[in-house]
Amino acid sequence: MPRIAARAVILQDDRLLIVNAWKGHTRLWCVPGGGAEDHSSLPENLAREVLEETGLTIDVGEPCLVNEFHDPKRDFHQIEVFFRCSVIAGEISETWQDPEGIISHRRWVTRAELSALPFKPSSLPSVAWGGEAAAYDALEPIQE
Repeated sequence: MPRIAARAVILQDDRLLIVNAWKGHTRLWCVPGGGAEDHSSLPENLAREVLEETGLTIDVGEPCLVNEFHDPKRDFHQIEVFFRCSVIAGEISETWQDPEGIISHRRWVTRAELSALPFKPSSLPSVAWGGEAAAYDALEPIQE
């Protein structure tokens, strides 16, 4: 059964907020967010996840991407809904602690800086900086 998640596309001063995708590692980057909890909307879940992972309070806007990926080695399949978001309060701090202990690195990057990093999904730059209408990024495997 696929897992449902929500992710935040947050641009500030033409920089995108990214976080590490694996506990303690920077071998892959993504935008903040996480799995949906029962009886809570995707925007509510997203606001909670972003606060936990970054310390930021956000306003959740319109959906901009549906991404689907899987890791056949772990029998893991996730469907993610990305939303355009803006920061209401807070600042990125190196001392912030994710209560779940997964996110340990967070940073603002330009489009050029992102292109030099390993990140997922592959459509992230065009969605974040392109301002396109909602898109679907087809199922792609995770490869380390």
